[in-house]
Amino acid sequence: MPPEPARLQIAPCDIDAVFALERALGVSHALAQVLVRRGLDEVGAARAWLAADERHDPSGFAGIDVATALVLDHVQARRRITIHGDYDVDGVTSTAILVGVLRTLGADVDWFLPSRAEDGYGLSAATVERLAARGTRLLITADCAITAVDEVAAARAGGIDVLVTDHHSPRADGRLPDAPIVHPAICGYPCADLCAAGVAYKLSAALLAAAGHDPDIADVDLDLVALATIADCVPLRGENRRLVRAGLRALAVTKRPGLRALMRVARADPSRIDARAVGFRLAPRINAAGRLERADAGLELLLTRDEIRAAQIADELDRLNAERRHTETRILFEAEAMVAERARSEARARAAYVLAGEGWHKGVIGIVASRIAERHHRPTVLVAVDPHTGAATGSGRSIPGFDLLGAFDASAEHLARYGGHRAAAGCELQAARIGAFRSAFETHAAATLTPDDLVARQRVDAVVAGDELGLRLADELGRLAPFGIGNPSVSLLLPAARCSEPKLMGEDKHVRFTVGAGSSTARAVAFGTTKIDCDSPLDATFSLELNEFNGSVEPRLVLRDARPSQPPPITLVGEPTDYLAAALAELQRPLDEIAAKPRHLCAPVRDRRGGGIAGTIAALVHAGEPVLVVAADAVLRLRHLQPILGGFALCSHEALERDRALAAPDVHVVMLDPPAGPLRTHGRMTHLTWGRPELRFAEQIHEREYALRASLTATYRALRAAGEAAGEELEMLLRGDAKTPRPAALAGRVLRVLAELQLVSLDPDGRALTVPPAERTALERSAAFGAYQQRYEDGQRFLSEVTAQAA
Repeated sequence: MPPEPARLQIAPCDIDAVFALERALGVSHALAQVLVRRGLDEVGAARAWLAADERHDPSGFAGIDVATALVLDHVQARRRITIHGDYDVDGVTSTAILVGVLRTLGADVDWFLPSRAEDGYGLSAATVERLAARGTRLLITADCAITAVDEVAAARAGGIDVLVTDHHSPRADGRLPDAPIVHPAICGYPCADLCAAGVAYKLSAALLAAAGHDPDIADVDLDLVALATIADCVPLRGENRRLVRAGLRALAVTKRPGLRALMRVARADPSRIDARAVGFRLAPRINAAGRLERADAGLELLLTRDEIRAAQIADELDRLNAERRHTETRILFEAEAMVAERARSEARARAAYVLAGEGWHKGVIGIVASRIAERHHRPTVLVAVDPHTGAATGSGRSIPGFDLLGAFDASAEHLARYGGHRAAAGCELQAARIGAFRSAFETHAAATLTPDDLVARQRVDAVVAGDELGLRLADELGRLAPFGIGNPSVSLLLPAARCSEPKLMGEDKHVRFTVGAGSSTARAVAFGTTKIDCDSPLDATFSLELNEFNGSVEPRLVLRDARPSQPPPITLVGEPTDYLAAALAELQRPLDEIAAKPRHLCAPVRDRRGGGIAGTIAALVHAGEPVLVVAADAVLRLRHLQPILGGFALCSHEALERDRALAAPDVHVVMLDPPAGPLRTHGRMTHLTWGRPELRFAEQIHEREYALRASLTATYRALRAAGEAAGEELEMLLRGDAKTPRPAALAGRVLRVLAELQLVSLDPDGRALTVPPAERTALERSAAFGAYQQRYEDGQRFLSEVTAQAA
């Protein structure tokens, strides 16, 4: 059973807050939408987010003075200090930071990185014994041990002082190691989302300050902090934004031979390094060592000052990463086959997956679990089984709304060890317990997740028009970077988009194409697919980036999702429900009401003329605002708009002129077509959106409505041929036999002129008409015809002036 397609998720946003941010910050409407939808609707908060300069002193960690005193005591006494890290990027970089600062302070320092295969995750009792035997007197953990209560106690009992630095979740029972702790959440640090390298960086600054050095010396490690913060998928908000921004700048000019060599083998241009390059090019290569062999190679890469050695290690990591990708692909195929088999044999899709395989590499299963979870939108745990020992190692990835670590808590009786976060966690168990663990885990997921939770969401940050998708917006969106967890890359919805000119690229695995909206076009690319719907209007979501090629820079849209437009209904308002009554009412209209009304601006005006109409309307609708679209002919416009847009009311200029109550004070009025007279604004705000095609349409409709000669001739011929008519027959004659029926107001004008010229005899009460014998007469004898003709000429002049302004 294939997963249900992702649903577009467009949160309403306060349009007044959007406009306020536009004015106060000088940003585009699109960026203001993004900020408001991400909860940054206050000017101060939005300005601070864009500045990304949040900074906190290390003293924000409660008890950090105790930690620094402990470390400096061992430094001054020249007692052996060991940094116990972890085998992933965060563990390796935090180890490198602490080793570096302790070397600066003159400490006797070494390190220990566990082997994923031999030691498993975290601090173990066996490791404590090993370190004690080699003379360790102070053990500083990096990226681990917040749950190692017993292991820390064993170390202290064996004469080893311990300092725990970590950022993972503590045990479910709340017990903490009996030792000084530097942990952002537990110690109340203002940015609780620091990764282990961020914690090490803060501890480094505190150690330098306590030892009488300049704490800013710690900034030499900002390149490592950025690398780890991105790789460990901690939320990129608060101080993490500043650390990553500053760290990426430092990485671009890093003096570390290892990082320069790594960027060379990863084909990452230092001058263009960003969070994506770190996450998809650099971090996987460092992680590859810990996944397939030992992480020490990654640590040596970061610490070495030897250019030749750095190049050798980088080449080795590149080779290991290629091997990792091959292993990952094999396991992914096997795991997908298991999912497919379950789908074939079970009538109902499961809420979660626990998939186990013998011979799977436990260093890679976490990546595969992430792939399965993303594709099927289910919490997924992959379990690698050692067929020789019966030991099993699991790695899981979650989906929004599901606490993976909480699910491990609920299944704890079947696990030997476990730990991690809401989104990612690992465990160890015996192969014989996999079935019971699977049952407990999947039962917990089924009880926790609703059917709605199991449908993926395609988030939309802003609804845009085609004319907004240029260099300015692409550059402006860069102010939101770095992107990652807690600050995903921006998703833009382009409603009613048209795709054309598809061309295969990248060994026929991808496709580039042109996307159009209104009169604007932009270049776009879709990765991982070769099919683009070029036959129907699409609601398409894109990311917008700056693409550099052959020395030039241009905006490029990257397709995320596209689906045929299926808008909600449009409510037609102001149109008569009784055609004949509306036509006959025109006969009673005072002549002085026929002239165009004078200019009257009672609501603020937003000028979007020549921009994208669909995007402008859809942005207001999706903001949750009531919207009234005003057209020259609402019935004709309904036929055009309904297949591509919806969720708003639609009326004609004439209907709004007769009933201003159609535009309530809280309604956003969108002028789709220009009025054939001075502008009169309405509602909460009036948005002008017309372009040249709408001007031409308005001219045609105005001519139809008030240049009456053709309509008079056609209608009189039909009525004279009938002789008399009443009720439905009269309505049919007035509507005419054209493809587009004659509007009731136009029919009323025709009847009024014919009646004034005594070419017809009307019985309004009886809704009947007769055509008496008549001589040829001049239309100018009718006062109503003169008034209508004057209205036509005035409207033509006004629309001509509007056309000249547009030119």
